[in-house]
Amino acid sequence: MQEPDPPFSLRKIALAAFGPSLLFGVGEGAMFPVLALSARDLGASAAWAGFIVALVGIGSLLANLPAATLAARFGERRAMVGASAFSLVGLALCLLAHEPWLFGIGVLMIGMASAVFLLARQTYLVEAVPLTMRARAMSTLGGTMRIGLFFGPFIAAGFIHVLGLDGAYWAAALAILGAGLLSLLIPDLPGDRKQRASARHIAMGPMMRRHARVFLTLGIATALVSALRSCRQIVIPLWADQIGLDATTTALIYGIMGGVDMLLFYPAGKVMDVKGRLWVALPSMLIMATSLALMPLTHGFATLMAVSMLLGLGNGIGSGIIMTIGADASPNEGRTQFLGIWRVITDLGGGGGPLLLSGLTAALSLAAGILTIGGLGYMAAYMFWRWLPRKVTA
Repeated sequence: MQEPDPPFSLRKIALAAFGPSLLFGVGEGAMFPVLALSARDLGASAAWAGFIVALVGIGSLLANLPAATLAARFGERRAMVGASAFSLVGLALCLLAHEPWLFGIGVLMIGMASAVFLLARQTYLVEAVPLTMRARAMSTLGGTMRIGLFFGPFIAAGFIHVLGLDGAYWAAALAILGAGLLSLLIPDLPGDRKQRASARHIAMGPMMRRHARVFLTLGIATALVSALRSCRQIVIPLWADQIGLDATTTALIYGIMGGVDMLLFYPAGKVMDVKGRLWVALPSMLIMATSLALMPLTHGFATLMAVSMLLGLGNGIGSGIIMTIGADASPNEGRTQFLGIWRVITDLGGGGGPLLLSGLTAALSLAAGILTIGGLGYMAAYMFWRWLPRKVTA
């Protein structure tokens, strides 16, 4: 009689599965805070420096569909190694640039590499982890990236102290080099070559048409989630300035919110695996929407801190929800292409949210903009209630 397979454990694959993502997050976190400063040092205007920072997101958006094609053709492991190498070339351009436009090309390349790396990492985990632990895997993937982004600036600070602003890019290069080397240790999945051979013939157009209903319902709902998440990073410093708080106090509030956010990713994933995705998606959106609705009512440090912690709680319990829902909806054949389209939709939400907030603030007021963004959260909650399956089946 054949012995049953041992139960699956995330701990056994933790280093190979999440180590590269953690290091890649550290690399991005190390350089993000100094991108605008570096651009200004090269002679860029404030507006041009802001555009250069935005090139990270633009590069990710542009690369999502090509990333899907690359991962399907060459496999997830090779895609991650290639993305790390491409990112290192981008960092080299950032270090060697003497003109803002060349620095911008390096930043754009890093954003593009990020899309390839994260899509390949998500696809790998969907294939490697059983359905019963998928949400925990996705939330842990999101959590490790957040941890890396959180600690990256602190690591970069030591390098900057010794090497100046260039130190941030050297710190990022070492972290991303580590991510690439660690990715080399990951074995190919069983049947990976066979899956790539069939997947490379799947076109994006038919994939979009075949799964149009999912993209137009749950895809839009997760785009709204992405919009809320991108706006939460903006509304806290803007509203803090509105009510007269200084930069140090604002940074403290933002840091505590981030700490609350980071602590909840694994419990959130476990709830999704045991109870279902709706048990996390719905309260996450309701809490985030309510906290944004309350923010214009705050008038000082204590009240803004309380609302910001509530916002961090809502975002933290929703860790991994976008990737998990996308993985659940993805087909076995053409999964990588599906997830590439999924990332385009969610990235559009992430980019569109701040634009909407900016436009409403200019036309009406900051409070009106924040309230409208909060309303998107209630809309996402309804869409999840309406279309998110109560049970997930393979």
